[in-house]
Amino acid sequence: MSKTGNSRSATDSLFFRFSFFDFYYVIFFIIYYIMKIKNGTRYELNGWTYLSIRGNPSERGYAHGYMIAKELNDIFKMLDFNYYEDYGYSREIFSEIVGTIWGPIIQANYPELYEEIEGIKKGANAGGCKISMDDIIMWNCYVSVDSLFSVVPTICKNYPVLQEKYGHLFNEDSGSGTGHGEGGSSYRANGGDDHCTGFMAVGSYTKDGKIICGHNTFDNFMTGQHFKYILDINPSKGARILMQTAPGNISSETDFYVTSNGIMCTETTIGGFNKFELKDPIACRIRTAMQYGKTLDEIKDFLVTNNSGDYANAWLVGDTKNNIIMRVELGLKYVNVEKKKDGCFIGFNGVYDPRIRNLECSNVGHFDIRRHQGARHVRLTQLMEQHKGKIDIKIAEEIMADHYDIYLNKINPSSRTCCSHYELDDRAFMSDPGRPKPFQPRGALDGKVCDTTLCKKMGFRARWGSSCGTPFNKTEFCKNNIIWADQEPYLYDRPNEPWTEFTIYKGKMNNDKNITKKKKKREMQMKKTKKSKLNM
Repeated sequence: MSKTGNSRSATDSLFFRFSFFDFYYVIFFIIYYIMKIKNGTRYELNGWTYLSIRGNPSERGYAHGYMIAKELNDIFKMLDFNYYEDYGYSREIFSEIVGTIWGPIIQANYPELYEEIEGIKKGANAGGCKISMDDIIMWNCYVSVDSLFSVVPTICKNYPVLQEKYGHLFNEDSGSGTGHGEGGSSYRANGGDDHCTGFMAVGSYTKDGKIICGHNTFDNFMTGQHFKYILDINPSKGARILMQTAPGNISSETDFYVTSNGIMCTETTIGGFNKFELKDPIACRIRTAMQYGKTLDEIKDFLVTNNSGDYANAWLVGDTKNNIIMRVELGLKYVNVEKKKDGCFIGFNGVYDPRIRNLECSNVGHFDIRRHQGARHVRLTQLMEQHKGKIDIKIAEEIMADHYDIYLNKINPSSRTCCSHYELDDRAFMSDPGRPKPFQPRGALDGKVCDTTLCKKMGFRARWGSSCGTPFNKTEFCKNNIIWADQEPYLYDRPNEPWTEFTIYKGKMNNDKNITKKKKKREMQMKKTKKSKLNM
């Protein structure tokens, strides 16, 4: 791992900040921040938490769960507040319903992933977080909950236990269970949430003609702030995966991946999507695609097979071995696939396929530059043409941090900019009262970029906090925006952090003899240094 303009590894960078005579304290600093257990390693760097897990599903799941038990406790406290505040129902109800409905489907169709989830639960329990299998299944399907709950009044009838306990809460006449959507509106009326900005380019658009992509996650801060983990999965079968994620997840959910098959992958959601059929959750389909997909067509097939329409996305996938990029606009009944050896794809929460946009979506902002879909559609198109033939990692980082508001024609970090800042936006030009509210704690929480060179060594560059580096102070924000003060206990500060390169963990997971030898060698050097200082 290295920071901008520094080729040193993450460990070397830490050493570089200290003088030789502070060496002892540097050793303590690194040991304190590196956690090593059987089948797992963890450390913190520049706002990110890096996890590396390996082994069979149960082994890697247990290591994962054990290392993030404390964070899972915090997440479930946040979910207790979030679900009750947004839906009026307790989090336990969501855990039971999602676990009862999707648990058996995952167990039947994805036994490897079910075993890994079970391992995460056991590891978390051992680490002090007492959660159930239903809880961890719900958390893994979190991005799909709105979609599922849009049909809960109907499908609950097929589950006698759920119907008996919750039938009076979820009924078609009252409209209960339709989900809260973005800004508090119902899922069926306004469709799914909008998240993220992204692009992927190749050929004449990039400096070296090879593939490069960029992405940032924008979300409500209260939930999105937990996706500050870089997870290296080294499974006993299939491809190795490096991805951004949150504690306890088997998939990225923010969806930024590189794999040992030379694949890079990201997405942006299709805003306003409102169709759903109960089949397989997206968390399992995309994770399987990344672990076992060797070609673009295989990845597309994994995504389409048993598609529920949950968390509908425009997927951007790059095959670095063949230098081809692909966009899969994944609706429910309609799927639009396009590949390019020369060109680019942009992601702005809109969809190009008129069938998906008109027949499977509602309340879209595709042609409305007052809204973030239309505004970023225009701005990303401008940026691709402006930088055509020159796009490299540095320019990709600049694109993700862009603050130009094409509606007001000026630099204005807001909901309409590539680096999204709802928290700074008074929403004076809001065209729909059902959308996010003025100064809502929501927006870009990160930035990630990758090119073919990084992908082939299984790495990418990432920045935590926001793509542009603008810090967020929860106390100051809630003081200035009292309307959101009830969220303060669940919000985290996000200081300015640098872009940092992450790659797969290359050391041994435990009982690392090389580390032991190096440690002994360093101890000998320290003793010699102390002796020489005393003799001076």
